[in-house]
Amino acid sequence: MIDIMLLIIIVVCAIFALFMKDLLGAAIILGIYSFIMATIFTRLNAVDVAFTEASVGAGITSVLMIAALSRIQRYEYHCVKPKRRRPSALFLKVISILLVIITGAVLVYGTIDMPEFGDPDAPANKHVSPRYIAESQHETSEMNIVTAVLASYRGYDTLGETTVIFTAGICVILLLRRKKNT
Repeated sequence: MIDIMLLIIIVVCAIFALFMKDLLGAAIILGIYSFIMATIFTRLNAVDVAFTEASVGAGITSVLMIAALSRIQRYEYHCVKPKRRRPSALFLKVISILLVIITGAVLVYGTIDMPEFGDPDAPANKHVSPRYIAESQHETSEMNIVTAVLASYRGYDTLGETTVIFTAGICVILLLRRKKNT
């Protein structure tokens, strides 16, 4: 029941963020969305993903969005309203909605054959996890299994993720820095 409530909350947050004219409010709602996603990941026992979502999604991303808002207007204004809807714009909206529905259907179809949550006979629980539990301390000399997996077995992946986040942060800082008037 809690999972269904959390899912409803993130859908409501996403819808509110889409239709808000106050950009600061939308940024705050997206931060709440990320925090709730971190809670969902924690409930799914994906604590490392939850930690990343909380720090990057709710933390750094919210700060960067608010910093970006310091450089633009807070409210969304439409200068020119179209007199009537053009058929081409309506056609593009219909195509976009159809693509979203098709993508959602493909994603749902792709999850049909997945094992049940927590199934001890799932491939990850039969092959990968036992090897990490049995061999990680011997192979990496690390006492903590999570650290061994993230730093040793998936070291390049973790380094790549960190590099992407660092580069994105530097780019945003360079874009948002204020130039001194001389």
